[in-house]
Amino acid sequence: MIVFDLQCDDGHRFEGWFGSSSDYEQQSARGLVTCPECGSDSVSKAVMAPAVGAKGNTRDRAAEHIAPSEAQEIAAAAPPAPPADAKPVSNTPMPAEVQKALKVLAKAQKKALENSTWVGKDFAAQSRAMHYGETDDKPIHGQASLEEAQSLAEEGVEVAALPFPVAPPDKLN
Repeated sequence: MIVFDLQCDDGHRFEGWFGSSSDYEQQSARGLVTCPECGSDSVSKAVMAPAVGAKGNTRDRAAEHIAPSEAQEIAAAAPPAPPADAKPVSNTPMPAEVQKALKVLAKAQKKALENSTWVGKDFAAQSRAMHYGETDDKPIHGQASLEEAQSLAEEGVEVAALPFPVAPPDKLN
């Protein structure tokens, strides 16, 4: 498995996971590599920092600050490797109308989040507190488990899933 930093002509950066470098080249040539934000298939590899291993006589300082529960969470969030016999999901380029709709949707989400505050895993608690008048209403976004989201909906708390993933502010480059 290999990870490439990719970038579309509109400047949107994202990661792509491929079985090999040639898999990326083949998928790109067939128009299957598209920007998740705007749907453009005009995608190229972005400049990446090389992965240089640490010297054998040094300790990994970053790992010392990760709690075991966070390490499990990080491992669980990693995408699973596709089976060796996996077939592509699509063998045709995305229709222009779909690309256009995704681009409009991505812009609408970006605009909606401009005045919203990232609250991370505290999303359910803060949404509930605003719903019950314990705190002032304000636009927020964050993370909630499926169970938390279902519980909020059952209580009548108005929430909506975002169509595109949002990276926490501390995880942005």
